[in-house]
Amino acid sequence: MKIKRKRSKVDGVEISDKVVVINRVAKVVKGGRRFSFSALSVIGDGDGHVGVGFGKANDVPDAIDKSKEDAKKNLYKVNLNKNTIPHEVIGQFKSAKVILKPASPGTGIIAGASVRAVIEKAGISDILTKAQGSRNPINVVKATLDGLLQLRSLKEAAAIREIPISKLWE
Repeated sequence: MKIKRKRSKVDGVEISDKVVVINRVAKVVKGGRRFSFSALSVIGDGDGHVGVGFGKANDVPDAIDKSKEDAKKNLYKVNLNKNTIPHEVIGQFKSAKVILKPASPGTGIIAGASVRAVIEKAGISDILTKAQGSRNPINVVKATLDGLLQLRSLKEAAAIREIPISKLWE
């Protein structure tokens, strides 16, 4: 499994991508085995925008290109608090669970490979994470994205509770 990193522009924003996992699938036919490949990619601008894509093809480069195109279609904005996240959150997808906790400056990214790919592309540099349940990288990445999409900014939290921002700290 080779990891590629490349920069391109989407809607005027410079993004980079990372291939998280490549799977080889064998189909047995009359003449032998036919191989096809699936790829999971994460793209992001390092400033709160992140996307996840999945692609399948008969060649590895085609599968990677398809996954990147899918990721560009599924680009999301994540609420950040400087270099970390505003609050603790648990993301879930099927049986995969990912716990995301804010960390003090200088902590770094404490995460496994699948979670780390999403966190880095979102632009988070200080965070504590724990993946539980499934070890399937596809489900773990989607659970991480679910957790990041649950994050609320201070302004949004105050609006939901219908109180001024200064009252959130009391």
